[in-house]
This record gives sequence, structure tokens and C-alpha cells, in this order.
Amino acid sequence: MQAAAEVQTLITQLADRICGFAIENIPDEAIHLSKQAIIDTIGVTLAGMSEPAVTKLLLVPGVAQAPGRSTIFGSTVGTSALDAALVNGTSSHALDYDDFSQSMGGHQSVPLVAPLFALAEERQASGRSLIHAYIVGIETEIKIAKAVNFVHYDKGWHPTATLGVFGAAAACGYLIGLDRQRMAMALAIASSMAAGIKANFGTMTKPLHIGNCGRSGLFAALLAEQDYSAHAGALEHKQGFLNVYNGTGLFDAQRMLDAWASPLEVLGMDMGLKQFPCCGSTHPALMLLLQLLGEHDVSADSVQEVLVFLHRRRLPHTNNPDPATPLAAKFSVQYVVARALMSGGVRLSDFMGETYRDPAVRQIMSRIKVRPNPEMDDDAPGQFGAKIKLTLNNGATIEGELESIVGRGRTNPMSRTEMLCKFQDCAERIISKSNAEKAFDLLDSLEQIEDINHLTHIFAQRQLLATTSN
Repeated sequence: MQAAAEVQTLITQLADRICGFAIENIPDEAIHLSKQAIIDTIGVTLAGMSEPAVTKLLLVPGVAQAPGRSTIFGSTVGTSALDAALVNGTSSHALDYDDFSQSMGGHQSVPLVAPLFALAEERQASGRSLIHAYIVGIETEIKIAKAVNFVHYDKGWHPTATLGVFGAAAACGYLIGLDRQRMAMALAIASSMAAGIKANFGTMTKPLHIGNCGRSGLFAALLAEQDYSAHAGALEHKQGFLNVYNGTGLFDAQRMLDAWASPLEVLGMDMGLKQFPCCGSTHPALMLLLQLLGEHDVSADSVQEVLVFLHRRRLPHTNNPDPATPLAAKFSVQYVVARALMSGGVRLSDFMGETYRDPAVRQIMSRIKVRPNPEMDDDAPGQFGAKIKLTLNNGATIEGELESIVGRGRTNPMSRTEMLCKFQDCAERIISKSNAEKAFDLLDSLEQIEDINHLTHIFAQRQLLATTSN
């Protein structure tokens, strides 16, 4: 095995921090927030299992055919941890309903949860150890994100996948107890597995990025466990990840190492759960519109024009006045704002079948104009704010502004009742109401579960492979 720790590289320094992480210093709030994120991710994973991005993946010969004890959620199929990570990871992002982070430039939990559960089933790991590994994964991917964003994001990489693969490798490696040398190799291997471009947003390939990312991170950890070798300088090498993916001088490598776990990134203020099942970049406009509707007696018929102002970084993938598929509708500010104006919210059913073609919604969409917010600089600290101006048929105007808010985070948390409602709405698409309630309660006490297998059997209810035809 290559002596990865002989020379201090970025990867070996990251490995030192990961393996030296002191679990006794984890505050109760970090455990609580991690459980919330895991519960939310499991819910949206179950909901995504009936989506074409997953059912078509399961039709590919060889997928989920390897023997193993890891569960394909929503089915009775047991398979290898690698295959379960691929399928469940794809499902976790199929509805774009999972949590997200401004620092990440994407979604922080989905690269981690599917591979961690698959691996925990295989190794019969406890819920508490899974939570600890999740926290390590979040720390790793967010620290790397802070070093490369927003150049990385603006270049067109999908950070959830290209950076999440490092988080997945770190989390899985931590769960199986890799030493510092092997952890360094896992991260170095992962650097060659980073993939995902934003050109594929609004298609089935976007969630496939996540399945592939989680599988790759897990694969990197398993290879490192077998003393597989890689270049310990793979991040800063002239042909390494940072220079290839960002460009020379377009990153701040020291930010990967500074203030490691002090405070924990899982306690960050710029990440949150999704209240709406669509792209997080549209959420500021949705939250502000619903706030304005709650303050004024306004109906869709009384509105002549809606002007929406968002940070310019939110627009390339969401300024879509004519979405051509249900997935594309999730990335259309015009569509989701029209839905909210018409029905007072945005729901899973708004992206099912041909609902995105609804003539009434399309008529409202024609009145919605989306613009970059001239008052928000490219490097503004808060990039999830919104301004809206409603012009009514009688000439009156209603205006509002929302400071940066990333979903339902620490400053505006979802209540247990709200979380349960979302979880049930998602999970009951694939498992029974009673099993959904049981799963939620067990996940809510995840740190007390001695063997993850005592939980995951609840996710298995129907034979997904046998019913797949879409």
C-alpha cells in the first residue's frame, strides 16, 4: 500500500481530521438535526421509488442482482451495499424534495444516507454509529465545498455529486473504521470518481448523479479497506481535482482544513429541509409569495403581473417559462409560483403525469416575469433571498422582500408534526400507513437502535422489481 501519510497533502490532512474526530464532543443539537435530516431523506427516498428514474434503472440488466443483505427500499429485494446505494441514492433525489445547503451549492444529505444505510445493514452497525458517520460526511463535503464554491458551481458541476462523493467516502470509511492511511486512500480514490454536470438538471440523470455518487463514495471506502492505492496528492496535484475541476488559482484549499468541526457544519445556518417538492432555488420566491398571499386578500384572477427577483445564481437552472416535462417543471420558477398563486402551495401531485400542462396554470405562468435581483452581488453572503412585486388588475401593487433563507433550517425549523406529515405523504406512496408511522418513530429514536437491520425491514413492503413496467 502506498504510504499516504508520509507526506502531508490536503488529503492526508483531511484524513487526520476525519479519523481524529471526537464523537464525545458532538452536542445534542447536532444529533437532533442529523436525525431530522436522515428522517427527511428516508421519506423522500421512499417517495422516489415509483419514479421513472428508479423504475427504469431497475430494468437495466445486473442492477440490484448481486447477492447481499442491503435493502432496496420499498421492496423485498436484498442486494449488495453497492447496488443498494446506487438505487436508493437515485431514488432519494428523484423528486428533488431533499434538503439543501447554500455552502454546498446543492444537497448535503442524499450523497450520504443511502450508502450509509446500505453499508450499515451489511455490517450490522448501530444507529448511533450511523449518525456519527453522517456528521463526518457532512463536515467533509461542506468543508471541500467552501474551498471550491462558487466557481465550481458556476462552471457547471453538480456539487451534490462532485463534492458529495468525498462526503460519502469519508462517512462510509468512518463507519467501517478506516485508519488514517486508508481514509486518505478512500478520499484519493473518490477524487477520480467525481462526476455530474448541471446540463442534465431537469432530467432523470440528475438523480442518477446521486446514486452514482453514493455508490462511488462507498466503493472508494471499500477499495481502501482492501489497501487499494491512489495518489495522496490527488486534490492539489497540477492535474488533480482542484486544478482540473476549478482551475488554477480558483479555489482556497485552506478552507478545507480550517475550523474543522468547530463548530460542526451540521449546525450550519445555511442549510435546511424542503417544504416544497421542487428545486431549492425556487423556494425563496415560493415562501415570499405565500407570505404575501397570507397578508393580503389576493386571488390568482386579480393578478395582472408577477415580477420575481432572485439572485442571478438561482436563474440559469430555474428561469424556465415553458417546462416540457414534470421534472423540468420542478426547475421552473414560473411554474411553481403559478401553482402557489393558484392553489396556495406546491405539492407532490403538482408534478405528476400531465399536471404541468394544466391550461389554467399555463395562463398564470404567462403573467410571471423572472429577473436577477440587482441589489444582490454575486458574492453576497445570502444568496437565497427574493423580491416579488404583484401588479393587480386595478393597478394596485403589492411588494415584498425575503432575506436569504435556505429551506426550513435552524432559524425556522419544521415541527415534529410538520415532519411527520411530510414523511407520511412521501412514504405512503410506497409503504403502508402503519409502516410509515412505525418507521418515523424508529428513525426519531435512531441513536437507540443497536442494529440498523431492525429498522430497514419496515421499508420493505412490495416487490418493486416484479411490478416495474414504466
